[in-house]
Amino acid sequence: MSDGSDVVLDRLMALHPKVIDLVLDRVHRLLDALDHPEARLPPVIHIAGTNGKGSTQAMLRAGLEAAGDRVHAYTSPHLARFHERIRLAGHLIAEEDLADLLAECEAANGGAPITFFEITTCAAFLAFARTPADWTLLEVGLGGRLDATNVVTPRLSIITPVSMDHEAFLGDTLTAIAGEKAGILNRGVPCIVGPQDDAALDVIEATAARLGAPLLIHGQHWHVTEEGGRLVFQDETGLMDLPLPRLIGAHQVGNAGIAIAALRALNRAEGAEAAMTDAVWPGRMQRLTKGPLVDAAGTAELWLDGGHNPAAGTALAEALTRLPPRPLHLICGMLNTKDAAGYMTPLAGPAIHLHAVSIPGEANTLSATDTCAAADRAGIPNSPAASVDDAIAAITAIDPTARILICGSLYLAGHILRSNA
Repeated sequence: MSDGSDVVLDRLMALHPKVIDLVLDRVHRLLDALDHPEARLPPVIHIAGTNGKGSTQAMLRAGLEAAGDRVHAYTSPHLARFHERIRLAGHLIAEEDLADLLAECEAANGGAPITFFEITTCAAFLAFARTPADWTLLEVGLGGRLDATNVVTPRLSIITPVSMDHEAFLGDTLTAIAGEKAGILNRGVPCIVGPQDDAALDVIEATAARLGAPLLIHGQHWHVTEEGGRLVFQDETGLMDLPLPRLIGAHQVGNAGIAIAALRALNRAEGAEAAMTDAVWPGRMQRLTKGPLVDAAGTAELWLDGGHNPAAGTALAEALTRLPPRPLHLICGMLNTKDAAGYMTPLAGPAIHLHAVSIPGEANTLSATDTCAAADRAGIPNSPAASVDDAIAAITAIDPTARILICGSLYLAGHILRSNA
């Protein structure tokens, strides 16, 4: 990151004592001071959900760009560098432009309390409003109803699978969390709904009925399956026979279906094949093939995944079963706000051992000792490690042909991508 944006980002972190504080008053105030860039965005596709938001956005962006469109995209958190969050008409925002936008938002805010995510979202809106494009893909940061992105009237809404996560902020039941996600629905604006548990779907349908928001629901209005090594999508328009998603895991078939349904709704179905073959989404079942950590692993395979809740653990376990057999060793670091044992339990089958690490530079990291305790509850043999490097050395000393998966947190994934660059 450039020194300019780095310095401003550090200052912005100090504007509000709470990292997460779900109200929209501060965002509306700043957007008013900035002359409402959110009202001047290219047509918006707004994406909420617990799992699959980033993967779905990546596939949708690949499809729209293959159809010849220019696409803005906003996502969070970043992995290696902050500017990954803002993509302008197909390109990551330049560091110097980001620094200027952040400084402009800081000046307009006038020192008033505002969270880091809120003010940086306003900066993204400014960038999007000033750069011509055909579409704006907005990924919700947390929840939906009170998320800083939920100040727009989109052309299309998307709700990916909803599951338990962020209970301290969104509620401790699936219905409560689904209610927060459904808060992105707008009167008369259609919404693509991905695969859902019945309890979540009931809440989404009830919210949509109250608002008159048309729904296109997985399993009702569209269907997607894997058949004979191909992806088959079908809706009332007809059937599409496509390559399987480039992104690994059976759960990506459902995410791909959401992206294709969205492309159909936007009259961009010609981009569906590219959505499968061209999408890139780092830190999600990503095979690392070069860098110092790969060199240290030698003949062992090195993989990286940032999933961090029980549903992500289930999807990860299933994805691992599709790889050619190798002894699986986990290197796991998690935040202390997550259900660590719930995440690890599905991995107890494929994994033979877990090395627990703390996440470097992260105040809310779970300690290696506590991560080991969670692994005990999940039934995975485990031991602590002082670092990822130490864990790789310990694993390869015992089994040089192991499959090593570094997992448990996007923050750990980001640290790995930076240190392995």
